[in-house]
Amino acid sequence: MRGDQWLDRSAGPVVRPYALTGGRTRPTGETIDLLALVSSTGATVDELLLEPEYVAVIRQCRQPKPVADLASDLDLPLGVVRILLSDMREHGLVMIRQPARNRLTDPKLLKDVADALRKL
Repeated sequence: MRGDQWLDRSAGPVVRPYALTGGRTRPTGETIDLLALVSSTGATVDELLLEPEYVAVIRQCRQPKPVADLASDLDLPLGVVRILLSDMREHGLVMIRQPARNRLTDPKLLKDVADALRKL
């Protein structure tokens, strides 16, 4: 069987992301924000036992890197990267620091602003 049989010319690879995630469509644990910074923990791991994508994440994240940049650099869909990262987080291979929330996304503040604008 030729490798290109699993490619859709317009959509790209159609089987590999599904296989990487074991068919899962959602990461486990805490939500992983697009701007979250991912860094490898330096945990000792036998790279021969890992899928190439896991090894690539470890290598890319020697310095903290945003999830969005990581997905782009790995040329993988964001959903797949989030699932890989959640698996790696569970095994202690990566640390994920969520971005600081500022008051501008606080729902109460936004409601107060909307109410004040309506009164004008």
